[in-house]
Amino acid sequence: MQLLGHRNDEEFLKEQEKQQKGYATYNRSFLLFLLHEKESGIIIGRCGLHNWNPEHFRAEIGYNMIEENFKRKGFMSEALEAIIAYGFSELNLNRIEALVAPGNVPSIRLLVKNNFIQEAVLKQHYFHEGKFEDSLVFALLREGYDF
Repeated sequence: MQLLGHRNDEEFLKEQEKQQKGYATYNRSFLLFLLHEKESGIIIGRCGLHNWNPEHFRAEIGYNMIEENFKRKGFMSEALEAIIAYGFSELNLNRIEALVAPGNVPSIRLLVKNNFIQEAVLKQHYFHEGKFEDSLVFALLREGYDF
């Protein structure tokens, strides 16, 4: 307790539980939903919540359309609406975040269409194809969300 700076047994037990279960920053959950075309049943994309942090009531939304011929037809927008509703109503999230590359205009449009607000730019946030690139941070808050 002294070495880790815990002032009482409760703090120590909480730290011990984190150690046993994995720290929240390294032990976050995710939910992945597959999008399939109704007629053929083929998987055309994925959408889900990752970096889910129940302790702080937030998660990051992610998505991609695998099949090129299904892009720009509203399928991902339909999926995002369902995932957002699920996150707020079933997972009790307060905040859903999205990180997107500044040049990914279709993704930015999709987020804005679903009422996400750009909050920040993370400079040189990820390393891609030999160079550091920025990420735009978007968020949607439960407050004001119309169920």
